Amino acid sequence: MKRQVQEVLEEGTEWDPSRHIQEMPTDAFGDIRFTGLGQKTGKYVRVSSDTPPRVIYHLMTQHWGLDAPNLLISVTGGAKNFVMKPRLKNIFRQGLVKVAQTTGAWIITGGSHAGVMKQVGEAVRDFILSCSHKEGDIVTIGIATWGTVYNRESLVCPMVSQAGQDRAYVLDEENQGSLSCLDSNHSHFILVDDGTHGRYGVEIPLRTRLEKFISEQTKVKGGVAIKIPIVCVVLEGGPGTLDTIYNAITNGTPCVIVEGSGRVADVIAQVCWGLGSSREEMLLLIACPRISLQIQDIVRSRQLLTVFREGKCGQQDVDVAILQALFKASRNQDHFGRENWDHQLKLAVAWNRVDIARSEIFTDDHDWKPSDLHPVMAAALISNKPEFVKLFLEQGVRLKDFVTWDTLVYLYDNLAPSCLFHSKLQKVLLEEREHTAGSKMPRLQMHHCPCFPYPLLCQSQDCMAAALACSKILKELAKEEEDTDTTDDMLALAEEYEHKAIGVFTDCYRKDEERAQKLLTRVSEAWGKTTCLQLALEAKNMNFVSHGGVQAFLTKVWWGKLSVDNGLWRVITCMLFFPLLYTNLITFSREKRLQPMGCLARLRAFFTAPIVIFLMNILSYFTFLLLFAYVLMVDFQPMPSWREYLIYFWLFSLVCEETRQVWAGRDFWNKLDICAILVFIAGLIPSTLYPGRIILSLAFIIFCLRLMHIFTVSKTLGPKIIIVKRMMKDVFFFLFLLAVWVVSFGVAKQAILIHNEERVEWLFRGVVYHSYLTIFGQIPSYIDGKGHCDKTNADNKKPIFPEWLTVILLCLYLLFTNILLLNLLIAMFNYTFQQVQEHTDQIWKFQRHDLIEEYHGRPPAPPPLILLNHLQLLVWRGLLRRPASHHKLSEDQSPPPAPFPLLRARYHAPRHKAGHAGCGPRVWHAQRCDSTTILFLGQRRSWRRMKRLPFSRGRCT
Repeated sequence: MKRQVQEVLEEGTEWDPSRHIQEMPTDAFGDIRFTGLGQKTGKYVRVSSDTPPRVIYHLMTQHWGLDAPNLLISVTGGAKNFVMKPRLKNIFRQGLVKVAQTTGAWIITGGSHAGVMKQVGEAVRDFILSCSHKEGDIVTIGIATWGTVYNRESLVCPMVSQAGQDRAYVLDEENQGSLSCLDSNHSHFILVDDGTHGRYGVEIPLRTRLEKFISEQTKVKGGVAIKIPIVCVVLEGGPGTLDTIYNAITNGTPCVIVEGSGRVADVIAQVCWGLGSSREEMLLLIACPRISLQIQDIVRSRQLLTVFREGKCGQQDVDVAILQALFKASRNQDHFGRENWDHQLKLAVAWNRVDIARSEIFTDDHDWKPSDLHPVMAAALISNKPEFVKLFLEQGVRLKDFVTWDTLVYLYDNLAPSCLFHSKLQKVLLEEREHTAGSKMPRLQMHHCPCFPYPLLCQSQDCMAAALACSKILKELAKEEEDTDTTDDMLALAEEYEHKAIGVFTDCYRKDEERAQKLLTRVSEAWGKTTCLQLALEAKNMNFVSHGGVQAFLTKVWWGKLSVDNGLWRVITCMLFFPLLYTNLITFSREKRLQPMGCLARLRAFFTAPIVIFLMNILSYFTFLLLFAYVLMVDFQPMPSWREYLIYFWLFSLVCEETRQVWAGRDFWNKLDICAILVFIAGLIPSTLYPGRIILSLAFIIFCLRLMHIFTVSKTLGPKIIIVKRMMKDVFFFLFLLAVWVVSFGVAKQAILIHNEERVEWLFRGVVYHSYLTIFGQIPSYIDGKGHCDKTNADNKKPIFPEWLTVILLCLYLLFTNILLLNLLIAMFNYTFQQVQEHTDQIWKFQRHDLIEEYHGRPPAPPPLILLNHLQLLVWRGLLRRPASHHKLSEDQSPPPAPFPLLRARYHAPRHKAGHAGCGPRVWHAQRCDSTTILFLGQRRSWRRMKRLPFSRGRCT
């Protein structure tokens, strides 16, 4: 509603608001667009001075779409421009914006482009210019008098149909006179109209009622319900400001006085700092008795009054002073005992100010029980506040006691629909429905409830496995995240957790090498019965796998029961002449004490070592390739010879071994083997001799490519295989660019030189094949030849098709392909090579594990004798139902060594303390991982379902 002044007044009658003003539907609302440099847009509405606050609050939250504030900051002070010290101005601006941005507060001012309102607007402007879009905007509400707004006519919609549309507003300070322009840096405006013109202060009653109404509202966030607190910030000001402070103190609203800003603010600050007779003398100097009494009443309410002084020890920022004022105000008659502390803690959680919670709440004045922190712990998880979770863990909250079935259900119910895990949870629940109605929920065990990364490191017994699992989770979440900055921060956090796991393992390895290596293969119940080494491999934690202790363990596994001091030549010699095993040429590992063993024990220990199995398979594979090549080139007959039958038998043993490997797990080399076998089988199908020979020749090429897997054992050639794989990807994408030039040039050349060629094979030859050969310098002779076109023009007897044009096209084609595109390909290759070459050592150590694991679980006999091992395995496992005796890298089921948790605590303690120094962007991006991982990793049944998700593809061993 608005106030409309009646235009006709009888002569000599006194103006009466009740008689000469009537309310009408407002004609000024919608979006206000400030013209000029850097146009800004805000919301505005013209309301009557007696509009109920409930209506205005509904307008702001429902129609304007504002979220209910966590804090209401009412800024008051000088309405005219005043001078502040530059340092104090910067401190005030930064502190005000910081408290508003971190707590999600609303800032309410007078809305005009002058005085304290202008200071607030410029503070918001500087924040918007310096921050990113995802940090969010600050809600700044200006409540001004309609009759004092300059150029207010531009905000009125002349027609009802135009109401709510954008209205252009010009900020003209030079011609405003006694009126005031609206500040362009405010986001929302409430223009109060009582029918008067040029009268200031009309908005104060409505502003007071609106602030009081908002402060009485209750906001529920993260399961915690609190009333919206309000604080008054005073900057400079005159008698009107003093009245505002007095009314605020009377209503129980805390006030923050910025000393050094001038006038009333400095007077109140000086009176507060004055002691005894000095204070009385200051009050006597004030001429007006009413002002003196008001100041006395204000100063007496010290629990509601906070004076901010620049450079005061322990109070360097305005945001800290504002929050401290609210905590002081909460210690009044409305809260007693534990209820008071709970209220303060809820405020700190709602504002996400862990620093204030540490300095003001968790002090020696009050002892917190861990059970008292459970509600705010759940609120911190739901609200994505990991720093508070860390704080509560420091204060003694145990996940074992906190995480119950009721807590998990509550967290599931409050999971945000927009959360990444929410969609995955819905997908899992649709695929698998568990009927648990009427069943009794058992108490959750801690090892079945790995909640979120940081608590895992603090309270989990398997801290190294927890850190590696957290690294895996964060890396998989980064793949799902679309925002690049969030992805980078998640990957940085994943690397940080990997370093924590390395630190724990390093301390353990220094203390006891053998027991530390057992930690690598010890089965972790909390993570799907996997091992630390397997978690590191699945997360591609190259730094962890390349650790000296891990590599020593892999070397130990590679040599089996043989001593690592044996040279390779000794092993090859004893492999070819096994009676030498009974001499001192080969030594066995000392801890196994195999020297006194008999002949069969030595043979078994030698031929079951992975390195010996590897060498025998190499010898067998080379023999197979030589025999295959001999048959293809020399002895390929219509009727197969005994050599060809031997190849078939050999291939059958390879098929059996590939079946066993694919059943255990599939990798790139298994796919290559399967491809070679299928091509070989396809070569046996054709009825004619020559096509089968061609197909078998292609199969031989693929079998030869399989030799590259052998090179992974070499530290020099192993990383080169990775380079070749990545370069093949570069070539694949490069071919798309090359195809554009090849096809375009080929079609143009064919159309110019050849008239109506209908043979498809010749079209392909002229368009693609010849154009491709041209890149390498084989230029067809017909391109610049004469007399190839018999179609002439009757007038000048010249060919219709200009042959000279193909020469120009050829030059351009060679320029772009030979110089531009090929050099681009070389640059791509060079970039790929440099990337791999910088991490050659890590890459080799990482891929070395796959080779060791393959031959550690491989039957000792090489093909084709491996069929005997397969027959034994079939009888042992299939018919007799005996369990497997050859696990992956000797998985250990024993509990962790006892002294190592002390090392874990010693390693994480200094980093944990240092982590509380600040709350940077990395912590913000970790919130999405820390607070939601509890929802998916909380139950043992949920873990089995999570194996279907992309970030939990770990194998159960």
